[in-house]
Amino acid sequence: MSTWTPSSSSRSSPRCSASRPRTTTKASLPSRKGDDRSSAVSELAASRESFRAEVARFTAVEITPNATAWDQTDPDGSYPMQLFTRLGELGWLGVGFNESLGGSGGGPVDRCILFEELAYGSAGAALGLYVHTALAAGALANIADRGLGERFVPGMLAGTTTGAWAYAEPDSGADVTQVRLAARRDGDSFVLNGSKMYITNATFADVILVVVRTSGEPGKLGGLSVLAVDGNSEGLTRSSMHKLGMRPSELAELHFENCVVPADRLVGELDKGFRQCLAVLSQGRVFAGALALGLGRAALDTTIAHVGTREQFGGPLAAKQVVRATIADMTTRLRTVRHLVYSAAEKLETGEDYDTDASIAKLVASETATWVSERCLHLHGAQGFMLESPAQRFYRDCKINEWGEGANELQREMIFEAVSRGYRP
Repeated sequence: MSTWTPSSSSRSSPRCSASRPRTTTKASLPSRKGDDRSSAVSELAASRESFRAEVARFTAVEITPNATAWDQTDPDGSYPMQLFTRLGELGWLGVGFNESLGGSGGGPVDRCILFEELAYGSAGAALGLYVHTALAAGALANIADRGLGERFVPGMLAGTTTGAWAYAEPDSGADVTQVRLAARRDGDSFVLNGSKMYITNATFADVILVVVRTSGEPGKLGGLSVLAVDGNSEGLTRSSMHKLGMRPSELAELHFENCVVPADRLVGELDKGFRQCLAVLSQGRVFAGALALGLGRAALDTTIAHVGTREQFGGPLAAKQVVRATIADMTTRLRTVRHLVYSAAEKLETGEDYDTDASIAKLVASETATWVSERCLHLHGAQGFMLESPAQRFYRDCKINEWGEGANELQREMIFEAVSRGYRP
């Protein structure tokens, strides 16, 4: 891989010789003169495009050629664990994290670039990395006290410690207020009893960020907390779950029976977990939009290649007007998604109010990925229905985007509430 040479104004880490994004804090953009600021913005854009190209090359060599095999190896999931090591070595797990925690600098836009390009090769593989970094490591870096963050985050960004984020339960799904998993305080520990369901990475994760009820009753906003639980804790049982799509990722049901967790594993404030979960999930919607964009792009490019060579009725499919119109619509919708996702990421990066933009981006990106994947499968015909075809994989992988980080029906409710408070596009 090519070596990325940082500019004099950017920060870098000696751990990696491959491309890394520039740190993108406001302080890194000079403002003394208009020309200086324009030059800095252009330099930042060029650095990000270089980073995108580097991740795309990595994906083309190490992910895309293996995507079908990873998908078919085990219906319960068999995650390519080497990706944690490789991305840790490259410094890419640390994109968007402070260097004091072993991060590589950069910001939400850089992280969107990373997830988009990885998902272009395999949405299932990208999903595991997204949960590990954006949700698990992100919660520890942004919510936990400094000591707990320093204990876990450097290893997670190096790829030597793996993480998961667990809030869904058998009877609650996306409604975090209905969490029932009880964490009873007992001296210097919490004792956990209950279950979690549909938890990505939890089959192998070294540390699982678990949303628990420390007080109050289900249905109340208060009384929720987050604990960093060791994956091999006594009293914790992990069971693999069989799923339709995103097969390279692994999904688990967790059962806690008198599982003792030290009190110093509390992430953030006691009984304030609801707000903490909202913050984690709101950021997650931006990155989930980037995942959906990468998957949609892969479906589009696969379709373009197919219709250009597939002969029907005396000519290639690409010569048919209805097919050309479909390709145009796929392209147009994905272009819209790109704007929505990166606009939300830029707002998150600059500290603006981004919550509604994140919901819009996640909503449109996920539904567009589903529509594009369906059109891809349709235009492939019987060929696309075969397991060796990526078209059927896109179709199975896309649907989860519509309910991950809050179902799209919930996103529409949240968008309407924002409109009623004065939000306008």
